[in-house]
Amino acid sequence: MTSTEPREILVIGCGALAKEIEMLKQINGWQHLKLQCLDAELHNHPHKIPAKVKEKIDLYRDRYSRIFVAYGDCGTGGGLDRLLEQEDIERLPGAHCYAFYAGVDAFDQIAEEELGTFYLTDFLVRHFDRLMVRGLKLDTQPELMQIYFAHYKRLLYLSQVLDDELIAQAEAAAAFLGLTFEHRHVGYGQLQTSLAEQAVRVIE
Repeated sequence: MTSTEPREILVIGCGALAKEIEMLKQINGWQHLKLQCLDAELHNHPHKIPAKVKEKIDLYRDRYSRIFVAYGDCGTGGGLDRLLEQEDIERLPGAHCYAFYAGVDAFDQIAEEELGTFYLTDFLVRHFDRLMVRGLKLDTQPELMQIYFAHYKRLLYLSQVLDDELIAQAEAAAAFLGLTFEHRHVGYGQLQTSLAEQAVRVIE
């Protein structure tokens, strides 16, 4: 028998997407989507992501009608996809958040414009000092700047919300790194459409 009332769906997501996913839930009334996030700093150790996702799957599989993973490949070298194929679970499209925010095809075109592009999202702008400046020790060892960013030419801020303060912070980040600055507003992109597909799917 087909139910018109969707049962609860678990989204296992990157902590860098938590604010955006919660915002989309609120805007669209997706109260049946429940979110469990992993630490965003796992991106510094991407080889650990598949195992951490597997832990959440094993812990919650019996409690939800379906699980969806809000990650790109995120540097796992196909490891996350191999896990999710075994578990029969879908994830967001693309290799990383820049791709699914901009749209995978659109991002490929953006990347071709300038290979030496350093990307920021709203999350990365908000946490630039913690994740980039202090995380890479650029505050105490500024000589590392030339090692990490020698091949970059521009900083491209792909924004989810239009916020003058965030744009100013992103521009300041570009100046700090010695890169030209560009801003493109992409919104939530395929994060929104993928979650919408999961939210409206009828459970048998």
